[in-house]
Amino acid sequence: MTAPHGTPPGPGSAAGRPFLNRRLASFGTTIFAEMSALAVSTGSVNLGQGFPDTDGPEEIAEAAVRAVREGRGNQYPPGPGIPELRRAVADHQRRFYGLAHDPDTEVLVTAGATEAIAASLLALLEPGDEVVALEPYYDSYAACIAMAGATRVPVTLRPHEGAFRLDLDELRAAVTPRTRLLLLNTPHNPTGTVLTEAELRAIAELAVERDLLVVTDEVYEHLVFEGAHVPIASFPGMRDRTVTISSAGKTFSFTGWKVGWITASPALTAAVRTAKQFLTFVSSGPFQYAVAEALALPDAYYEGFRADMARKRDILTGGLEAAGFEVFRPAGTYFITTDITPLGERDALAFCRELPARCGVVAIPNSVFYDDETAGRSLVRFAFCKKDEVLQEAATRLRKL
Repeated sequence: MTAPHGTPPGPGSAAGRPFLNRRLASFGTTIFAEMSALAVSTGSVNLGQGFPDTDGPEEIAEAAVRAVREGRGNQYPPGPGIPELRRAVADHQRRFYGLAHDPDTEVLVTAGATEAIAASLLALLEPGDEVVALEPYYDSYAACIAMAGATRVPVTLRPHEGAFRLDLDELRAAVTPRTRLLLLNTPHNPTGTVLTEAELRAIAELAVERDLLVVTDEVYEHLVFEGAHVPIASFPGMRDRTVTISSAGKTFSFTGWKVGWITASPALTAAVRTAKQFLTFVSSGPFQYAVAEALALPDAYYEGFRADMARKRDILTGGLEAAGFEVFRPAGTYFITTDITPLGERDALAFCRELPARCGVVAIPNSVFYDDETAGRSLVRFAFCKKDEVLQEAATRLRKL
C-alpha cells in the first residue's frame, strides 16, 4: 500500500509522519528503565531507581489481602476514590498540618503521584502557557508539560555550602505575563533540598501577587531529616490556588500499589478530576482500603520510618565520601546527590553507564533532569532506601573507584 500521490511511506511513519507525537519526540525511554535494566543485566547493586528492597508494614499488607478476600475494591471503585481513603487523606492533612479539606469535594485519589501530576498539568495548562519548575526536575514533569502544549521555564537549584539552594530573585525573574503555574517539589528529588518556611512564604507571596496557580509534589513529606515540611497551601492566599500532591508509595514502602492523591479547593479538584477520569478512570481498588488504614498509623510509625531512613542516609553518605565523591547531604527524600569531579570525572551519563562494569553499582545521572546541561553535567544520584547490608556492600564496591 502506498501513501497519497504514490509515495511509499517511510519506516516508522504513516503518510510520511512519525508515529510518536512530536511533543514527546525528545523524551525516549526514561533513564530509570535504562539503568534498572543495566542493573539486572550486570548483577549490580541497584541504587538507581528509588524503590525500597523491603516491603512496608505487615499489617498494611494484610489489610490489602483482607480487602481482596472480602471483595472490597475488586471491581471499579468510585471515580474520586473510595470514601474511606478520601476521609483518611483529609484526616492526615488536618493531623499533620492543620489543613481542613472536605473529603467529598477537595480530595481526589489517583494512580500514584505520577498520574496526579499528569492530570493536574493537563487540566490546568493550555498551549502558550509557561510553567516555572525547579531544576533539576523529575522527568515526568517535563513530559507532562510538553503533552499539555505548555512551555517549561526552569529555575535551577545550585550548590551552596554543601546543599542546593533556590535563588528567589531568579525565581521572580522567571515569571512573565505568560506564566500560568509554578511547579514545586519539596522535599526535592533528586537534590534532597527541603524548602524553608521563609522560602515557601516568599514563593506564596509571589504566587498571590502574580495570580499564579501552584502544583506542589510533596511525596517525600514524611522523609525530612533537617527542618520540617511545611505545605505551601498553608500560607495566606494559597488555599484556593494550590494543588497538593502526595502518595502512599514513598511513605509506606509499597511503591507498586500506585496510590496517590491530590488535595485542593473544590474548583481545582473538579478540574483535575475531569482530566484524571480520561487517564486511568480508577485504579488500585483493594489497595485504597489498605492505604486508608496506613494513613491512620500512630506517630511512632512515622517517627521510626524517618529515623530508619536517616540511619541509611548516613551509611551511604559515609561510603560515598570514603570513595572520593563530593557529597551533598540531603535534608530530605531518600536520595543523595554527589559530584564526580573529585574522581577525575566530568560526564555523569557516561560515568553511570560505565559504573556497573567498573564496580558493580548502578546510579542515576542527574544531568538528564536538567535543561541547563552544564549545571548537572557532573552530578550523580544514589538511592539509599535499601537494606543496610546492601548499602554497605555498595560502599565497599564504590571504594574500587
